[in-house]
Amino acid sequence: SVPGTKVELTVSCRNLLDMDTFSKSDPVVVLFVQVSGSSEWKEFGRTEVIDNTLNPDFVRKFVLDYYFEEKQNLRFDPAGSHGTLFGAQDFLGQAFVALGEVIGSQRGRLERPLTGVPGKRCGTILLLAEELSNCRDIVTMQLCANKLDKKDFFGKSDPFLVFYRSNEDGTFTICHKTEVVKNTLNPVWQPFTIPVRALCNGDYDRTVKIDVYDWDRDGSHDFIGEFATSYRELSRAQSQFTVYEVLNPRKKCKKKKYVNSGTVTLLSFSVESEFTFVDYIRGGTQLNFTVAIDFTASNGLPSQPTSLHYASPYQLSAYALALKAVGEIIQDYDSDKLFPAYGFGAKVPPDGKISHQFPLNNNVENPSCAGIEGVLESYLQSLRTVQLYGPTNFAPVINQVAGTAAQVTDGSQYHVLLIITDGVISDMLQTKEAIVTASSLPMSIIIVGVGPAEFEAMEELDGDEVRLSSRGRYAERDIVQFVPFRDYVDDSGNQVLSMARLAKDVLAEIPEQLLSYMKTRDIKPRRADPE
Repeated sequence: SVPGTKVELTVSCRNLLDMDTFSKSDPVVVLFVQVSGSSEWKEFGRTEVIDNTLNPDFVRKFVLDYYFEEKQNLRFDPAGSHGTLFGAQDFLGQAFVALGEVIGSQRGRLERPLTGVPGKRCGTILLLAEELSNCRDIVTMQLCANKLDKKDFFGKSDPFLVFYRSNEDGTFTICHKTEVVKNTLNPVWQPFTIPVRALCNGDYDRTVKIDVYDWDRDGSHDFIGEFATSYRELSRAQSQFTVYEVLNPRKKCKKKKYVNSGTVTLLSFSVESEFTFVDYIRGGTQLNFTVAIDFTASNGLPSQPTSLHYASPYQLSAYALALKAVGEIIQDYDSDKLFPAYGFGAKVPPDGKISHQFPLNNNVENPSCAGIEGVLESYLQSLRTVQLYGPTNFAPVINQVAGTAAQVTDGSQYHVLLIITDGVISDMLQTKEAIVTASSLPMSIIIVGVGPAEFEAMEELDGDEVRLSSRGRYAERDIVQFVPFRDYVDDSGNQVLSMARLAKDVLAEIPEQLLSYMKTRDIKPRRADPE
């Protein structure tokens, strides 16, 4: 996801455990963040202490960097405060939650029971996630000037504008320069675009200072004058022209009759919002996750240790590992946690027909499995009952998910198909055709390649280097992300660290792919209903 997406968490508790005999507890909540890829927890921060209540609404908020591709585990520990040291008597329970779960829940609100005090009800914790926004707006404006002071001995002035935003400490930072308009005292500058963040850091009343200069070839530009405004004042120009007087303080002091050094008029001003992935998820867009697993003979017999499907008593198979790593992240965003799961390229009982989309749970009516654990279970079950065969055809399962995605295209549903394969593909032409067709639908495809093969065909499908095409038709957008599993498994066999990286690389493109679909269809996120 876009780096720098900041999420603000507001914390409240209800019906906390009462520890004080004389008055109610004085609660504080401490937030711990799990260090990525380890089991270590680090204190991130704490709320203020609120005296004498079991239902605190804390004012101090937690601001976290949010990454869609990472599982960001949080732990909230409410405690009764007596100074800063927490003794056993102060422990009021705890709650574990992934940041993605809070954002993925309706309107970004999540309520969790507090647990951890044996035999006692500890109440609940309420979390509200809000993306720090109002800075995603992008402004387009156009200005012109009239009767500016003449600075050049020959000819007129060559004016340009410099914009500065003011900082907290009263200093100014340059944020935009217009082009130079040659030889005129009445310039009209081209319209330009600037993020609101750059102009005022999201504070609509902060001073924006604008200097007017006369351009000189040697770089010693002459100061004509200045004026000040604010984002709020500029934005009023949507309904009327705003005229600013350009003043030169030195001239003002010297000359009694000085009026101004010209005027600048704001001709137009418009704002557009840049929506983010979080906006759509909070607005109710559901991610639907489908799994497809390669059951072809090129993987090797599951009973043999050399097989990619081989699971020892001590270790999951390469397929199971990849499924678990990616699935655990995405399941936070899938509201019903039910995943249709298919196998392809095997002979299926009872009659041994070759199938390229058989349900792993053996239920054609309802191929959905409960959670990633359910998918894993059905996968292991299928390995015992089907015969690995071939060919390796991707197109049938891609077309199947595309068929589902085509039914709802209003932006409320988005589909992600995870294909886990050894990369030996038989129906490359049909698969390209299927992907090009799917590229206009609300769906993404993740291909995880397991085993030692060279994955040139998968790289071609990925389309990062060259846009994928089929029979002269180009994919409308890039919807395929390919990652080779072996890059994430380290020699020591400690897979946890590399799992976090795998999930990150696999899921990194999904927010952009979802946004590109919404943008090309001009679908705006639904506003989260007001309370």
